[in-house]
Amino acid sequence: MSQLNQARERISASTSAFWQARTGQERTFLSVGGAVLGLALVYALAIGPALGGRERLQRELPELRLQAAELKALAMQASQLSAVAPVAAPPMTRESVTASLKTHSLTAQTVSVTGEFLRLQLSGVPFPALMAWLDAQRRDARINVQEATITAQNTAGQVDATLTLLHGSGGAR
Repeated sequence: MSQLNQARERISASTSAFWQARTGQERTFLSVGGAVLGLALVYALAIGPALGGRERLQRELPELRLQAAELKALAMQASQLSAVAPVAAPPMTRESVTASLKTHSLTAQTVSVTGEFLRLQLSGVPFPALMAWLDAQRRDARINVQEATITAQNTAGQVDATLTLLHGSGGAR
């Protein structure tokens, strides 16, 4: 403790000696300069950032309010949609499946509909068209793939496929 007290006394003595060695005009100049420097630090560290943040928030507030209103409207719409019963999927018939295959330029060798199950056999069909048709069936007719065997042919992009599809399970996703 004595070393700390000695250090304080030395600093106090040197500061006092420095201050006493100055003229009144220098003391006033140093006091005003120190006060201005202190005020500048307070402004730069506390007041300036607060004012800048306030201005930024005032600029962004209308947009944030608009976004909040949109979110409320979407939440209300979602709650209303959850209360509505899902639309029943159209019944799956051999004719409807054949027609939907034709819209994607596909032709099945065999189409067999048994209850909720559909079995298809396709030969030499373009793979992208097959995937597009399956996706459309999943979304529009709520038909999901139960089992699939897809074999590539020698021609690039052409496949043979045997599919078992299930109608009405789980709804559109």
